[in-house]
Amino acid sequence: MGLLTLLLILSMVTNLVLFFIFFYNRKGNKAAAYKVSPEKVGQFYDKYNDKFVQVYGNVIQAFRTTDISLLLDYQMNSIGFEKGQVALDAGCGVCGPAIYFAKKAEIIVEAITMSDEQVRRATENITKENIDDKVRVRKGDFHHMAKIVEKESIDVVYFLESFGHSHNHGKAIASSWEVLKPGGVLYIKDLFRKIAVLSEHEPKIEAEINKINQAYHYNIANLNEVLHLLRKKGFILSFVKTIDLKLEEFENLTISNDFQELTGIAKIENWEDYIFPVDFFEIKCYKPWNDILFGNSRYFLQNLYHMKIWGKKPEQL
Repeated sequence: MGLLTLLLILSMVTNLVLFFIFFYNRKGNKAAAYKVSPEKVGQFYDKYNDKFVQVYGNVIQAFRTTDISLLLDYQMNSIGFEKGQVALDAGCGVCGPAIYFAKKAEIIVEAITMSDEQVRRATENITKENIDDKVRVRKGDFHHMAKIVEKESIDVVYFLESFGHSHNHGKAIASSWEVLKPGGVLYIKDLFRKIAVLSEHEPKIEAEINKINQAYHYNIANLNEVLHLLRKKGFILSFVKTIDLKLEEFENLTISNDFQELTGIAKIENWEDYIFPVDFFEIKCYKPWNDILFGNSRYFLQNLYHMKIWGKKPEQL
């Protein structure tokens, strides 16, 4: 074997070793999706529901305004409820938002949670407000909504910081599609993985995401992946944006810190080195009127839908 050949082999082996070292380290810094079952999520809230209510009240959302009615009014307007619509609150907690929306927007809400304790507390809240005819709460898995309500019977499906409890975001999206009427709205307000601007922040962000996922039985989503899943399913995006309220209206997550202090869950021990690991976004999209066989342009959805009803075939368009 010649010297040149030997040097080439050594170079190739060295590069291969360096590649595997790089790949291993990079992989080690990435937070894996936290595969928690819906049943475990329910058990978590059964255990900690009283503590959540003690700190959060009846609206269990971390990213919130000091005056909670400002946030609920904002969400109501973002969703765009119309009087008489039927909405499905996917991961309803103790039905604080559901009750508020039902009363103020004059809608009907089907509310589901995997927690027996939350069903009990929500039922009490609904009866206290005397709106049993407007809000119905049941134990149910939002990955299988069609087992709870009829297919294509819902005007709006909304997730308010509950989408992250999904072990399979694509399945939650598909479940929403199944129960939404054509033209129905899907709204998601949640926390998503922050993208590190500085490379040295990435391992800290991933470490915090792992910590949150494990502590809260969460699966913090990647925004780009969720948008891909929505579009792949057929949803048409209306908007993707940060929660558009004045910064001075927000309480800067102090309520989350209060909960951590009370329970010890995911408590932040070192604020000096802490890197905030998530961004909060709201996503609104809708299920189009058309069947994919009858075209896929958003600008002709209404006509295409009517053509389908009237019995025309795709080749007649």
